[in-house]
Amino acid sequence: MATASDTVIAGNKTLVVNMGPQHPSTHGVLRVLLELDGETVVKAVPDLGYLHTGIEKSCEDKTYSQAITLTDRMDYLSPLGNNLVYCMAVEKLLGLEVPKRAQYIRVLMVELQRISSHLVWLGTHAIDLGAMSVFLYCFREREEILKIFEMFAGQRMMTSYIRIGGVALDPPAGWRPVVERFLKLMPSRIDEYEQLLTGNRIWLGRTKGVGYISGEDAVAYSMTGPTLRAAGIPYDNRRVFPYCSYEEFDFAVPTRTDSDCFGRYMIRVAEMRESIKIARQAMAKITDVGAIKAEAPGIIPPQREKMKTEMEALIYHFKIFTEGFSPPPGEAFATIESPRGELGCFIASDGSPRSLRTHFRSPSFINLQALPKLITGQLIADVVACIGTIDIVLGEVDR
Repeated sequence: MATASDTVIAGNKTLVVNMGPQHPSTHGVLRVLLELDGETVVKAVPDLGYLHTGIEKSCEDKTYSQAITLTDRMDYLSPLGNNLVYCMAVEKLLGLEVPKRAQYIRVLMVELQRISSHLVWLGTHAIDLGAMSVFLYCFREREEILKIFEMFAGQRMMTSYIRIGGVALDPPAGWRPVVERFLKLMPSRIDEYEQLLTGNRIWLGRTKGVGYISGEDAVAYSMTGPTLRAAGIPYDNRRVFPYCSYEEFDFAVPTRTDSDCFGRYMIRVAEMRESIKIARQAMAKITDVGAIKAEAPGIIPPQREKMKTEMEALIYHFKIFTEGFSPPPGEAFATIESPRGELGCFIASDGSPRSLRTHFRSPSFINLQALPKLITGQLIADVVACIGTIDIVLGEVDR
């Protein structure tokens, strides 16, 4: 997989090496063409497109409701966030107002999803750098979150729980003590991760000063999420462009100024703690009774009890699931703060039951642009740390 190139630097030949696309530390089928002078990276070219999901095009071939199941599979570590941004864009097209109770349930679920995603990132990033125990501990806690998702939606990962106009189901009986138990347990577990890593000399040696990018460069590359906030810029969609009533929640936007692999690690650890605070507030706001979907006959499926007893409800149900609904012609764009950064969804409607165009602004794809900037001048061993610290998901990159 390695070939000598004809490039000469200061009288020395450089070596061109393919890292990936089949490489465990590229976190998916990412190929990076590395030009090396000894063990120092002098040039890097990411090569994308090996996954070929075609999700955006497939969304245009399905009705608006059917496409929700496709969004689950885009960023497969944050399916609920994908559901949310897509449904918000469709709701903008339709002019739907989502009930407050449904908004609070959405906040609870996506914040649990953020913790889950950061746990996968921390565990895999740690094992990439040689810390085996943290991987096992992170997946232990993630398992508890997946159990909560299964309790709410009947599915552990690809839940399709957030639907157009609200959420799919009422929270199940007995959900409060289960979620409360997890939120009570989690802070001490985050402390454990920090005890293992934050002051660890090997961890510091592998992450401190590695993969630096200035705040100006991060903005120029349109980076968002923890990678941008680690460069000292407090940009968070939940605070800048609030959605789902986030303006009612009290939380901090963690920032740092070191802007290296260690800084991005510290940001994500702090974000898990903030997500616990937000989830607690959402629990307090979720009442035991109330609407979980907007009232919109012909767009939102009727309650199952009504469908069984009212002919009009049965007709609506049949037409929604066989033909779909037709938003008025127009365009809509919605954004959320996903675990990886600003996730946007653009939908164009031509007045038919299927979208004319569906496009996602995925943070993994945008943030990956900065990889050459992060690793040029670093050692080849640091490439693994830099790829991991961006926290890419290739399903979101190759849409």
